[in-house]
Amino acid sequence: MSMTNSYIFGKSEKKIGGRLLKIDQLISGYGSVQILNGANMKVEKQSIVALLGGNGTGKSTILRAASGLIRSWKGTIEFNGEQIQNLPAHEIVGKGLVQVTQGKDVFPAMSVTENLKLGGFILKSKQQLSDNLEKVYNYFPRLNERKDQLAATLSGGELQMLCIGRGLMSNPKMIMLDEPSAALAPQIVLDIFKNINRIRQDGLTVLVVEQNVRMALLLADYGYVIKDGVINVEGDSKKLMYDESVKESYLGGTKANV
Repeated sequence: MSMTNSYIFGKSEKKIGGRLLKIDQLISGYGSVQILNGANMKVEKQSIVALLGGNGTGKSTILRAASGLIRSWKGTIEFNGEQIQNLPAHEIVGKGLVQVTQGKDVFPAMSVTENLKLGGFILKSKQQLSDNLEKVYNYFPRLNERKDQLAATLSGGELQMLCIGRGLMSNPKMIMLDEPSAALAPQIVLDIFKNINRIRQDGLTVLVVEQNVRMALLLADYGYVIKDGVINVEGDSKKLMYDESVKESYLGGTKANV
């Protein structure tokens, strides 16, 4: 049975237009180990783009280079018309590009609210901080219910919501999500992906790295498949679901129910 974005995530009013992120011939890695071998990709404003691939292919490395967590050895990363490769991570956040890590990357001895407020460290207005908290609690009512609890007491799904919420606190133009469905129950994954769709509808741009290929392609407008540090396949996400090479590698073969 074929499914669509609107069937699973609700109505989506796309307002895609204009390039926000462009990665050109990016080479990077860790220590002396080269992971990216000239990766190229772009993300349009107010779109959801899925970046897919096997373990060790360079998905997370692209996100870390774009967010300033590792250095770019060669190539360029352009965000909102400005080259940002090798800028300090906090400056990149200030320009509106935020990476959301997996749910384990929180401060366990701090409350939900305290964790969220840390995400708004660049905000200069207490009112804006308060407004952003309210917005996050609107996306994730469960966080509002747990706002005074220590992060250490949260479930895996709640921790992932907390990480996404913390990323939203700085008023980003674009968020990059690193495997938001990792180790979560199917219903929690669906709830989180519905909220990612809502976030895009409210004007943000999303780049999502995912191992859950089918769900990511249902959510996204466009997809890239990376292999050996370069983009191997790209295209409209719904077309990629029926691309034979993608289906064979990631969707369980040509008879996969997509």
